[in-house]
Amino acid sequence: MNVFIYPNLNKRNCLLYTNQAYSILSSEKVNILMSDEYSEVFKENNIRFGNTEELVSLCDVIVVIGGDGTILRCSSVASKYDKPILGLNCGTLGFMASLEYNEIEKLRQLCTGEYTVSERMMMNVTVNKADGTVITSDVLNDVVLMRGENCKIADFEVRKSGSIISALRADGVIFSTATGASAYSLSAGGPIIEPDMKCIEFSQICAHSLFSRTIVFSPDSELTIKSVCPDETYVIVTADGNVLSKVNAQDTVEICRSDLTTKIIDLTGGSFFPTVNRKLMTPLKQ
Repeated sequence: MNVFIYPNLNKRNCLLYTNQAYSILSSEKVNILMSDEYSEVFKENNIRFGNTEELVSLCDVIVVIGGDGTILRCSSVASKYDKPILGLNCGTLGFMASLEYNEIEKLRQLCTGEYTVSERMMMNVTVNKADGTVITSDVLNDVVLMRGENCKIADFEVRKSGSIISALRADGVIFSTATGASAYSLSAGGPIIEPDMKCIEFSQICAHSLFSRTIVFSPDSELTIKSVCPDETYVIVTADGNVLSKVNAQDTVEICRSDLTTKIIDLTGGSFFPTVNRKLMTPLKQ
């Protein structure tokens, strides 16, 4: 069995967790693969280092050690090669991570097949610039359009299959998958959605309206968004937290279901709602 370990060593305790994960998996005769960038940190261990994409294409499972942001970064290459991800949380919330550190021994279940796999819908976002430039990305969590620097407030028009769904003035708009519903969209007042569901959720950020409400679209909806800011200002489009492009009134943004999916491994059985109750219903410890 080949396991690609993807750690975020900027996270507290990640180095400790990674070494322990290596020890557990090695004792099960698993072949450990890691990106070249970690070769100096883990050179004492019997690890195959190489190009990330090449090793992901060869692995059976990816073990991500970090938080939800680390899983999001890994999801682009994991979905490309249809490889399942197991998350070991050393971040703050970790909704997508199946394991906490006190459950790390359960990594052995990867070798026995004692786990379930949740297949998460992804979205595709395409920015069509007025000069003909096309920028596209597949996302697991969300696409956000937000007013840029010096833009006090922006106008947004959202269409589905050519029909206007919403025309509003706001700080921004969020389009999320069910996986992303527990992230930025939740903070903007959107509902929690069971992550296995297939849908596109539309939430508004500080809308200048008495009647702003979240809308949940069917998974095969095709959405087009235009935005207008005052002259010489702009709207920023982000994909899973990464800046994709600046847009203005002459540009359009299109969002639809992606052909790709992200597969998330659950070793503990139904870990999402216990995580919601544990991490959202009680104050976070500093």
